Amino acid sequence: MTRRAAAAPASDADARWMARCLELAGQGRGRTAPNPIVGCVIVDRRGRVLAEGWHRGPGTAHAEADALARLGGRAPGATLYCNLEPCDHHGRTPPCAPAVIAAGVARVVIGALDPIAGHGGGARRIAAAGIAVTTGVLADACREANLPFFTWAERRRPLVVLKAAASLDGRVATATGESRWITGVLARADGHRLRDQLDAILVGVGTVRADDPRLTVRDVPGGRDPRRVVVDSRLRIPPAAQVLAPAASPPIVATTARAPAARVRRIEATGAAVWRLPATRDGRVSLPHLLRRLAEAGVCSLLVEGGPRLHAALIAARLADELRLYQAPIVLGAGPTWTDAIGLTRLARAPRWRAIAPPVALGDDWLLRLRPLGA
Repeated sequence: MTRRAAAAPASDADARWMARCLELAGQGRGRTAPNPIVGCVIVDRRGRVLAEGWHRGPGTAHAEADALARLGGRAPGATLYCNLEPCDHHGRTPPCAPAVIAAGVARVVIGALDPIAGHGGGARRIAAAGIAVTTGVLADACREANLPFFTWAERRRPLVVLKAAASLDGRVATATGESRWITGVLARADGHRLRDQLDAILVGVGTVRADDPRLTVRDVPGGRDPRRVVVDSRLRIPPAAQVLAPAASPPIVATTARAPAARVRRIEATGAAVWRLPATRDGRVSLPHLLRRLAEAGVCSLLVEGGPRLHAALIAARLADELRLYQAPIVLGAGPTWTDAIGLTRLARAPRWRAIAPPVALGDDWLLRLRPLGA
């Protein structure tokens, strides 16, 4: 149900300051889950910036509180901008709506309303206090910026981003299994920046056994490693696998009841968390159950780096929200493709995608960003 607040008309200045809120919010990308990324700008009657703020992570000040703190909590007559509705609930930090009212601002401009009913209501409360409220400024951009949060709140699962590096004919390795490196240095660097921006990274056990990846972020200033997740229905992962190395957040191995208890104990001894989840009819880990469990653990965005069977299963289940395809200008002619296991027999059943950004040249490679048609 959409909540409405008394609204004042938006202006070009509103759009400009909301764009600045989004810039500030972006500094928290990949670091705030399960909270949204939020920026705040406070300007005086002449349009001069009094203070700016942004949310840095769970347990830290929200963007509005961060900005108001720079003004001693008072901003009489000012206009406060934020890309997401000020909260009106007690969590790890106090609610923002009462602080905004107490600051004495004359107007509040909001990009998008909070999708969680128990958290929202701040716009209504602020308007009830006699403060002019404008909502929906750059609404599409504000929702897009927080798409992981909206997906988590509305669908109770993370935003799922598939990532693959492939040849022109879609191959991710040669016929003999050679895969390093299909794409060049710039494409790989961009992939590390993407890892830094998402909450968790998921691979299948086949990828672990074939490549022994670390799944860490490298050469990104201020970068941090996402949580590492491996799908392994029979718990075949080697205890010495690099992905199980100790980390700030314990690696997760998602398995089923088929996994022998001795293997569970061996993997748990590495410090990893082993999740026994329901299985599909063919004995594989149920991906919807895995995504729901990750959401319960506070994961709002998930990067899936393969392998081909995992990519195919997520696409077939309509659980893939975005594709980042790094395409190299080479033709391999044989070897696995990034979705080897789909195996459609009719074109009419082929999943269709739409571009959401122009192709980006990364050296000799190209980055394609797509979403399922209709999404």
